[in-house]
Amino acid sequence: MQLPAGRAALFPAPMLMVLVLLLSTPLWVTRVGLYQYLALEIMIWMMFALGYNLLLGFTGLPSFGHGAYFGIGAYAFGLLQQKLWANLWFDLIGAVLVAALFGALVALFISHRRGIYYALLTIAFGQVAWFVANKAHSITGGEDGLLNIRRLPADFGFIVFDLKSNDALFYFCLVVFALVLVALWRLVHSPFGRVLSAIQQNETRASFVGYDVWLYKWLSFTLSTALAGLAGALFAMTQQSAYPNVMSLHNSGFVVMMVLIGGGLVSFWGPLIGAAFFILARDLLGAYTETWLLWYGLVFMAMVLFQPDGIAGAWQAWRRKPARAALRPLDAAVAVEGGAK
Repeated sequence: MQLPAGRAALFPAPMLMVLVLLLSTPLWVTRVGLYQYLALEIMIWMMFALGYNLLLGFTGLPSFGHGAYFGIGAYAFGLLQQKLWANLWFDLIGAVLVAALFGALVALFISHRRGIYYALLTIAFGQVAWFVANKAHSITGGEDGLLNIRRLPADFGFIVFDLKSNDALFYFCLVVFALVLVALWRLVHSPFGRVLSAIQQNETRASFVGYDVWLYKWLSFTLSTALAGLAGALFAMTQQSAYPNVMSLHNSGFVVMMVLIGGGLVSFWGPLIGAAFFILARDLLGAYTETWLLWYGLVFMAMVLFQPDGIAGAWQAWRRKPARAALRPLDAAVAVEGGAK
């Protein structure tokens, strides 16, 4: 993804629109036949997709086992709560650090690879994590999952917020999501983000210019897994449980589909669009048929074939049409003048 030149706005209009839309969901979501928990789930998947797009869209590294770090964050949150200290901040930060640690270790083995070899290694490590989660019954609960994960209160010292209700948890997650959104926006528009973009465009050339490509790839993967861990921890708190299926290969594929169908390869906002589109399609199509994933897959195939830049890319192309139409008469006049000469 090539970043636009110039200084990026601190709070661009699309960011404010997304946050206002999410903030207003309690006012209208039930009136359109949906439910508040759906907005909470969409927001968590948006966070996961944004973190994944740091790797795929901005660094050009395809990871097909990213669900493992989402699951590691979920399990770490529950285990820290049940085994060490039932404190929201300790458990959340711990889950992020555990997911980032596993991601950093995996990145040590794969950051010197690229292309299909990189992608296959991410699948292999992801499947190892899924297998361990299924078989380590004494730690993870195996196929039964890790149950009885509590929604711990948010203790700020001078005030405590109870997060047991879906509404309270939604607003807490919205604050976390807003912080992640702003931080990622600033990160991708920083010198660090521009180096990632250079690696995505041409890894060899970035290396020749003098950048330590291996280190930047390692950092990108580690940061992406940390955000996946944060999303997984919030998901575990939302569902009050953690299951191995969140670490499976098909769950990892979901986040890839979200990013691609939303247009994450051409737009920072693509993962947000893709996550919302996927969750809504799952619920709306799932209400009519059990084979909703088949129909979603057909939509995904059509998008890849006819609009590979995704929904955000289609929007960008539509916005550029008036400008191109305005330039056509000028181009024709220049061509006529050149022919006359």
